[in-house]
Amino acid sequence: MNEKNSSPNNEEFRDHLATVTEEGKRIWIYPKKPKGKFHRFRVVAAIILLAVLFFVPFIKVNGHPFMLLDILNRKFILFGIAFGPHDFHLFVLSIIGLIISIFLFTVVYGRIFCGWICPQTIFMEMVFRKVEYLIEGDANKQRALNKAPWDAAKLFKKISKHIIFFILAFAIANALLAWVIGVDALGELISKPIPEVFGRFMAMMIFTAVTYFMGAYFREQVCTMICPYGRLQGVMLDPDSIVIHYDNKRGEPRGKIRKDVEQNNGDCIDCHLCVDVCPTGIDIRNGTQLECVNCTACIDACDEVMTKVKRPIGLIRYASKNEIETGVRKVFTPKAIGYTVVLFLLFSLIAYLLTTRSDFELSIVRTAGLLAQEQPDNKISNLYDVKIINKTFNTVPTTLELNNMKGEIKVVAGDLTLRPQEVSEGKFFVILPQDKVTKLNTPIEVAVKANGKTIDVIKTSFLGKIKGRKLNSEN
Repeated sequence: MNEKNSSPNNEEFRDHLATVTEEGKRIWIYPKKPKGKFHRFRVVAAIILLAVLFFVPFIKVNGHPFMLLDILNRKFILFGIAFGPHDFHLFVLSIIGLIISIFLFTVVYGRIFCGWICPQTIFMEMVFRKVEYLIEGDANKQRALNKAPWDAAKLFKKISKHIIFFILAFAIANALLAWVIGVDALGELISKPIPEVFGRFMAMMIFTAVTYFMGAYFREQVCTMICPYGRLQGVMLDPDSIVIHYDNKRGEPRGKIRKDVEQNNGDCIDCHLCVDVCPTGIDIRNGTQLECVNCTACIDACDEVMTKVKRPIGLIRYASKNEIETGVRKVFTPKAIGYTVVLFLLFSLIAYLLTTRSDFELSIVRTAGLLAQEQPDNKISNLYDVKIINKTFNTVPTTLELNNMKGEIKVVAGDLTLRPQEVSEGKFFVILPQDKVTKLNTPIEVAVKANGKTIDVIKTSFLGKIKGRKLNSEN
């Protein structure tokens, strides 16, 4: 490590990426295999998230997916509840709430999302990297293997590693695709000839290629060069944000431990292990950096060293800058409180809209521009437009009935058999005896029934005829 970059007060490290040389060439990262308390927690979290990825698409509720994110057709199923294009406002509010929640956690707890939840981190560190450690060994063995001449052993390791990488990428791609098109469509993709499912086949191959490329080659550069989140943290973090910090007040000045020599060093023994385990190649002792994904590998490495040299753990830990300086942790800052209030209000609105959301949306209005029509047997009629949105997965036949008086409803246009996630429109006459129409606008109630059950009652008015004078069509 360059000596001038080792000082916590030197900011030169911010002028370039740790993974790129001054000539613009990539520096390949060989992180040391992590171990420790936080790593074990992350392994458990990764197993849970991978189980969700691979198994949730197979869960069905009443024959329909429990979760589906069909972006192309704008059909979403969240926890067994269907959301179609007519629920776009709920989808937008949910996305806004998710973004604000990420901002909130960034303001308060830094980039926990990156280190513990982000798919790229999970796939890279908990899947691809684990295979690499298993086949090629730890960091030093990987370096030696890459420098070694090509022989049968090296060829076998490299080919077997990339074959496994491709299989993993293929499995991950299929799991991701199952979230988008559903397991039934995925089963058709597997069982049918490619020409019949060419579009889905190409989507699966693109997913596989991208996943393989990011896991086998692009790696940490996804976080440092493509993902905007690391750059956004610069405007979201403040001195009270809790991120992974090196306690420079306790650790400086750094120095190796020498027996029988009086020293006045800090607790950092400059072992460099916090850098060796970093998957993005940074030195956390330089301070907060956009490349840091808060993976906690440096914390585990440092705690292990501190335990060995019989010094307190926590030289590198979750902390805020102000906590390092003052020893006082402040979580609920004005900015964090503001985000929390906005988030609470937004999710309260979303919860209200979800709980009050019905399976059907109905509207019945008298057809504009038409007067009452005379019918045989001293009856008159009005023409109405009906529109019903079916938000369920099922085909539902519906009927219309008058609710508050005797009369007849006659459907003359449209099909009131509601198909899943579709809009049905039609026209119908309401026919009433002349003696029942005693007002200029007679209130009527039309009950809409599905499978014998009333799903809604719409109140409207009936335009009548008084003393031989026809009325206009205003309500």
